Amino acid sequence: MKIKLGVSTCLLGEKVRYDGGHKMNRYVRDTLGQYFDYLPVCPEVECGLPIPREALRLTGDPGAPRLVTNKTGLDYTEQMQTWGRKRLVELEQEDLCGYIFKSRSPSSGMERIKVYRVRDGMPVNEGVGLWARMFMDHFPLVPVEDEGRLNDPLLREHFIERVFVYARWRELVRTGFKAGDLIDFHSRHKLLFMAHSPKLYKEMGSFVADFKQLSREQLIEAYHRLLHQAMQEKTSVKKHINVLQHLLGYFKNDLTPDEKQEFLDLVESYRNGDVPLIVPITLINHFVRKYQEPYLGRQYYLNPHPGELRLRNHA
Repeated sequence: MKIKLGVSTCLLGEKVRYDGGHKMNRYVRDTLGQYFDYLPVCPEVECGLPIPREALRLTGDPGAPRLVTNKTGLDYTEQMQTWGRKRLVELEQEDLCGYIFKSRSPSSGMERIKVYRVRDGMPVNEGVGLWARMFMDHFPLVPVEDEGRLNDPLLREHFIERVFVYARWRELVRTGFKAGDLIDFHSRHKLLFMAHSPKLYKEMGSFVADFKQLSREQLIEAYHRLLHQAMQEKTSVKKHINVLQHLLGYFKNDLTPDEKQEFLDLVESYRNGDVPLIVPITLINHFVRKYQEPYLGRQYYLNPHPGELRLRNHA
């Protein structure tokens, strides 16, 4: 079953924008669409605005802006918020594991949206789209990103990695896990969590160890909060190298001197930016198969998302 994501409708090629056009994103629709099941949302149309329509913008306080039309100044803030509150309740039943917003949109942009000051009409890039803010406030632990930032290979990898981890966590919670299931989840994500936050990985482990000391609801809330915090922290070359060196330790009694040196040379090349992360990872996966290392064979770090997406192929 595909992972379900919310997405701005216009990114799928639907002509719902104010000018009657769309902003179809082929990477979102065609590439990611092979792995994700999209639930499209266009807040402006769904709240009752026509196609075409007068363009909208945010005005006033960046922390609580008003959504108004560009020229006539008609205020649609309450209309969208009324619709939005109802839509959020509906989305609670959809098990969304992520959301891709439309960048620079006064309704769906997740950051740095222009807000026009009342006193002089000048814009400041400090706003959040009205609907995007409502969604993120209501679902604070759901991974979100905007399609513009997906052009950055590091941000793209980070978002999709968070989505897959979140989907696996949701499935674990849905099936009513026991102590052994949570231990297995935590164990299989060990190296992936270490690549994001070694500190938070240890904190999460303490909740797993105290499984019987907390109610199921308390455990889910506490562990999920730390899981979210850990995955929010970005990986780095230094963190990845620490994990790669940790991986090497599992083969200390297996590798030939030449194999060990080959791996160390690749790690150094990765450190210097000469090869992408996928290169040493591919060699480790070869060692896992060759020496039949069962623990590493179950580590999501080595295969966190479909290889066809080539998310680790950037330098």
